[in-house]
Amino acid sequence: METITKRSKSKWLLITCLSFALVLSLTSAALQSKVSAGPSHDAKFSPSTLQFLKSNTGLDGEQWDNIMKLVNKPEQDSPNWTNFYGYCENINDNRGYTIGIFGATTGGSNDTYPDGPELFKQYDAISGASNPSTIGGLTRLGAKGSMNGRILTITESASSFCKKVNGQQNNAKWREAMWRTFYNVYISYSVQQAKQRGFSSALTIGSFVDTALNHGATGGSNTLQGLLSRSGSSTNEKTFMNNFHAKRTLIVNTNHYNQAPNGTNRVKQWNDLLNQGYTSLKNADAAVAKATSWIMK
Repeated sequence: METITKRSKSKWLLITCLSFALVLSLTSAALQSKVSAGPSHDAKFSPSTLQFLKSNTGLDGEQWDNIMKLVNKPEQDSPNWTNFYGYCENINDNRGYTIGIFGATTGGSNDTYPDGPELFKQYDAISGASNPSTIGGLTRLGAKGSMNGRILTITESASSFCKKVNGQQNNAKWREAMWRTFYNVYISYSVQQAKQRGFSSALTIGSFVDTALNHGATGGSNTLQGLLSRSGSSTNEKTFMNNFHAKRTLIVNTNHYNQAPNGTNRVKQWNDLLNQGYTSLKNADAAVAKATSWIMK
């Protein structure tokens, strides 16, 4: 049996206390890291959506989560974008109803090429329709409406219709349809335009997607297509994007759907991250939180 003298016991106690303190310190750091990180980025997407986005855009769950935080701040004044799959509102801007995580619209005099009809058609397709249609998807929600040219006219009360859309918040097929529509209408073109210029960073792709959502992807001079045509031809991504953001800032507050200074701040959050070097949007949670901390007016 080992005899512990007063001196050796004191030394043993010191070592034990130091070891215990180290364990507590490491455990505390691990817990703090876990708290700071919050829910997993990937947990905000279904496995099929993650795979789809990775295959078609080259970006992972962390990057798309951060893109969506930046997109959702000016859209819903919140970085918590996953709360808005079931969002529905008619904000009386002559674009019809605004729906979901990217603000799909049913259409009106200010939006004659709405993306809402595509969303309902995608939902019908993902739900198993052999001949998917906008009205088929609408019917699956128990909602009523008709197509008038490209415009989807809802023929029931706003409270009734939006309640049915709200009810899709946790519907996996609805969420999948949301992402497929988002990709087809906005993301695909944005990725194409970035890669065409030799750019593949999450920040550039995200900024293009945000622009397409806000101004339209193609068509007029103030769409993503038009802005890109006026942003120069630099092959240096940072130089090009600074030019692009400067051009967008000139027109963003005059857009029908923004009020100053919300539009300027919408662009500024992307440009700040660009100039801080967070182009990959990886390990950028704190930077994104700071970039989206501006106040909506």
